[in-house]
Amino acid sequence: MRSTTDTPEAVQAGQTRPGLRGRSPARWALLAVGLVVALALPWVIYPPVAMDIAAWALFAVALDLLLGYAGLLSFGHAAFWGSSAYVTGLVAIELGLPFPVAALLGAVAAMALALPIGLLSVRRSGIYFAMVTLAFAQMLFFVVNQWRDVTGGENGLQGVPRNFFGIEAVETEPFYFYYAALPLILAGMWFAWRVVHSPFGRVLVATRDNPARARALGYNVERYRVTVFVLSAGLAGLAGGLFALSHGFVSLQEVSWQTSGKVVLITVLGGIGTLWGAIIGAGLIVTLEDQLASSGFDGIGIITGSVFVIVVLLFRSGVWGTVTNLVARRRGQKVPSEDIGAADSEQGL
Repeated sequence: MRSTTDTPEAVQAGQTRPGLRGRSPARWALLAVGLVVALALPWVIYPPVAMDIAAWALFAVALDLLLGYAGLLSFGHAAFWGSSAYVTGLVAIELGLPFPVAALLGAVAAMALALPIGLLSVRRSGIYFAMVTLAFAQMLFFVVNQWRDVTGGENGLQGVPRNFFGIEAVETEPFYFYYAALPLILAGMWFAWRVVHSPFGRVLVATRDNPARARALGYNVERYRVTVFVLSAGLAGLAGGLFALSHGFVSLQEVSWQTSGKVVLITVLGGIGTLWGAIIGAGLIVTLEDQLASSGFDGIGIITGSVFVIVVLLFRSGVWGTVTNLVARRRGQKVPSEDIGAADSEQGL
């Protein structure tokens, strides 16, 4: 069992771990640095790659919201990333709506899809929850592949426009599209941060650490889990829609199990239960894949898989978690024996 500082009683008393409540000047400085990096990114790397990093970062933050703070590992989150990508693409092609509206409609569609899946999945935990979500995602992959009249099947959706109120620079130039889409990415990340630092987020952590005790205190654990599952799906959908708009097409790859595995890799690599780790992991993996692809290297999966194994074996807290723990030790602060996002044996992760 974990420390009692995140139990429902502590939630009611307002006593939670510093990682959930910290309001130090260092945190605001970190936010400022992150914003500067986000604004400068397309100046230092190819703008489409910068957009990929931003989209995958939001996708990983969405998964971390579910994995790190609810203790639920989903191997089917590609269903929400991909379903939103298809809905966004269809809305943009058929209705010609501005891309922010198309992306938001895609996110709503992902949340609508997540509600029945969540209701059927959250009664399980650990590997059982992971397998149920994977099964639903594979079902969606089959539907998308067979529904060729709408989705294009193996050909996907081609020529997805990114209309933006008639502003040609945004519609045609990846550099300007990045800055037009960035507010949506940042809004999604702020929303995830707000959820984590709200009373809902603190109760969510308590239900993760000791669900039986949370139920005894009157909390509806399943309702909390379904809610965070749907919210996570919405953020993943927003990321998937923007990714599709950036590339101008949607393929079966967006709903494949490899996409679900990649976002899990990114989240674990950066550090579970940190949010910042998801962003760092996305930057590392997307940049690494781009550099390897540009060099003509064929075994990209071998390299990224090797990096993942090394980090898991040597840095259990992930890149960001390890760094923050080292900084805390240098300052003489107490570091919890288990990271906030580290899954325990009770959850089977």
